[in-house]
Amino acid sequence: MIIAEVVGSVWGTVKHPSLKNRKLLLVRPIDPLTEEPTGEITMALDGGFGAGPGSVVLVVDEGNSARIILKDKEAPVRTVVCGIVDKVLSNGTEKKYE
Repeated sequence: MIIAEVVGSVWGTVKHPSLKNRKLLLVRPIDPLTEEPTGEITMALDGGFGAGPGSVVLVVDEGNSARIILKDKEAPVRTVVCGIVDKVLSNGTEKKYE
């Protein structure tokens, strides 16, 4: 799992049936304390948590785990937002997100 910031949205009018009514998001891995980018932007499916641009989220990037979160073993998905981060505590430093 990684911590990432949602930096955008993706729209598609034609998509696999298991993706119907689900949000496609662009996420960028970040350092959870400094919010500095640590990787490339990738697309992730919102796992039903209501994430949107500006949200700091937990992302799972492994197909079978993603399909388990979605409760759909046929979904053509690898990367899913599986939570929204409220705060991080590391080495005595706390970072809160709104």
